[in-house]
Amino acid sequence: MESGAEARGFQDHYALFGLPRTFAVDLVALEQHYRDLQSRVHPDRHAHLPEAEQRVSMQWATRANEAFQTLKQPLARARYLLELAGHDPQVESNTAMPMAFLLEQMEWRELVAEARAERHLETLEDLHARLRRRMKDEYSALGELIDGKGDLPAAADQVRQLMFLEKLLHDIDEALEAVDA
Repeated sequence: MESGAEARGFQDHYALFGLPRTFAVDLVALEQHYRDLQSRVHPDRHAHLPEAEQRVSMQWATRANEAFQTLKQPLARARYLLELAGHDPQVESNTAMPMAFLLEQMEWRELVAEARAERHLETLEDLHARLRRRMKDEYSALGELIDGKGDLPAAADQVRQLMFLEKLLHDIDEALEAVDA
């Protein structure tokens, strides 16, 4: 296992797994690198060592888990890339959204609320599928903004909108569970 100094030598989550610093991530490679690293640093493998080395092992395992969770989720990965580039997406402070987007969100939420109230499973499933397709397109556009164009301000705007879409998807999932119960 590496020393604490070597652990601090990794500049970011990408370097930890030996991956290029891009939005597009090979998830199979990410998982393999994660499993390889965890097999080397997992605290159970170091339980017989002195307490200081056990703590280092725990720090490595924690860092690997955090890095893996960040990089495997596209929204978290995008926010992390923006952070690495020194660009704050201002998710808490910048609530400005295009009016058309906000109106669309209101329409979606009304449809979800109506379908939930009427216990209309098919409508909720259709909304879920439509939103998943939309989000796939939005994430592709986000990848192009980050990896292709390097347009970080536009990427930050896209991240903020995707946060709304992720929340809407979560709300649809909850409605599906409620109606299906």
